[in-house]
Amino acid sequence: MYQYQCLNVISEAGLCLFPEKYQKTEEMAEADAVLLRSASLHGMQFPEKLKAVARAGAGVNNIPLEECAEQGIVVFNTPGANANGVKELVIAGMLLASRDIIGGIEWVKAHAGEENIAKAAEKQKKAFAGQEIEGKKLGVIGLGAIGVLVANAALHLGMEVYGYDPYMSVDSAWNLSRHIQHVTSLETIYRECDYITLHVPVLEDTKGMIGREAAEQMKDGVILLNFARDLLVNEEELLEELKTGRIRKYVTDFPTDRLAGKDQVIVIPHLGASTEESEENCACMAVRQIRDYLENGNIANSVNYPNCDMGKKGSHPRLTVLHHNVPNMIGQFTSLLAERGMNIADLTNKSRGKYAYTMIDIEDGNPSGMEDVLSRLDHVLKVRLIL
Repeated sequence: MYQYQCLNVISEAGLCLFPEKYQKTEEMAEADAVLLRSASLHGMQFPEKLKAVARAGAGVNNIPLEECAEQGIVVFNTPGANANGVKELVIAGMLLASRDIIGGIEWVKAHAGEENIAKAAEKQKKAFAGQEIEGKKLGVIGLGAIGVLVANAALHLGMEVYGYDPYMSVDSAWNLSRHIQHVTSLETIYRECDYITLHVPVLEDTKGMIGREAAEQMKDGVILLNFARDLLVNEEELLEELKTGRIRKYVTDFPTDRLAGKDQVIVIPHLGASTEESEENCACMAVRQIRDYLENGNIANSVNYPNCDMGKKGSHPRLTVLHHNVPNMIGQFTSLLAERGMNIADLTNKSRGKYAYTMIDIEDGNPSGMEDVLSRLDHVLKVRLIL
């Protein structure tokens, strides 16, 4: 019997994938796994029983990743599950910035009830005129799940698309249209593109990447879109560039005190993944990942431990060990098993930075008690025996 806790509302489309042997609990102390969206885990005390945290979404800045890793708690996210919802909003943002659709709608609201509104609108509409996106150049910075979808969609809308990502995965490369120009420098994006959209994570080298220095390399009147993370942009310097007109419009999905209500800024209240389909996709992926980890020991889409897969657990007992990535850990595990007369049917070890994960299927012998034995080793963080 496994128990799980939801710290936010999680779509029933995902929760219904839990079989009867899973029960929902309101107490984290009883939970084997926690599912959440925006709830913050920073400052929380994690119970010994907790094995997994699943974020139904991509961003994990609300979760203390290293603290969880040190306590043997695997943190999952759901990359790509909400990609289409975000892609559609990026395209909408591009259109809103190109033509003053919002201004035109607000004008109609302000003149509602006037007898000659149709005639007045014909005279006023030139104030809301804009430009078409067909034939314009779009620069996509970051070609992950969302960036690839945005790039391909823009291509179908008649745009000339440039893509930049020095770490593009094989899957992304396969999905990216061959008609997209893959460039090797940000300077090319800045110099050539009429629109620039950001789709990269917040890292030390990307934090504040868009500011005065980047803007000085851009075409005058560029439209900038940010549906990735607010910290990618130096907002103070951005506002200065908007005043000069070098950046014509800024569209973001992240409301901040500094940007809300400012001229030439379109702020959307973090709606990128706020679609029924995205929430269902994220919930389903999160539940499947939790089940595979708890039932089989497999790790997919973890953000603090290496991905590792030994397939569905068969008839053999399976030991799983979360540990620091230091020499001779596997040697210690196998020696202790051999001393107790256990034969190994299969073994897999993966590492990621300072953390590692080992899975061992036991063919002969009784592994009962090995959780305690292995847990006493230095650098071992958590051990599970899946029967």
